Amino acid sequence: MPLVRWSPRFSVNVAQIDAQHRHLVDLLNRLHDAALAGKAHHQLGKILDELVAYAAEHFATEERLFAEHGYPDAAEHVREHRAFVKKVQQFQRDFHAGKAALSAQVLNFLGQWVRHHILRVDMKYADFFFSAGVR
Repeated sequence: MPLVRWSPRFSVNVAQIDAQHRHLVDLLNRLHDAALAGKAHHQLGKILDELVAYAAEHFATEERLFAEHGYPDAAEHVREHRAFVKKVQQFQRDFHAGKAALSAQVLNFLGQWVRHHILRVDMKYADFFFSAGVR
């Protein structure tokens, strides 16, 4: 069972961002499945690294669109991105150093953060981008 199940309610109606959100959800579910299957530490680490790198790439896409179109809530949105990246990178360092395990608590945090961020925070820009012609 996936940690996060993609549904149309996650769509912000910007094709590039929706595709990136789907990929983030897929990576998160791959990490969850690998953890449940008891995959080796190095396999989990590879997926975790891919998830962290892709999240940064995705955030850069959103932030570029904010700048290009003058999104008025960009500063607050970017602060959320930075806080998430800082927290996840610390976990990533601790995981690779053997100081932290990929626990259900960590996976639940990731899943809840992604759901909340897309459904509550990203949805705030959906109408703005639509009115700006961003599809």
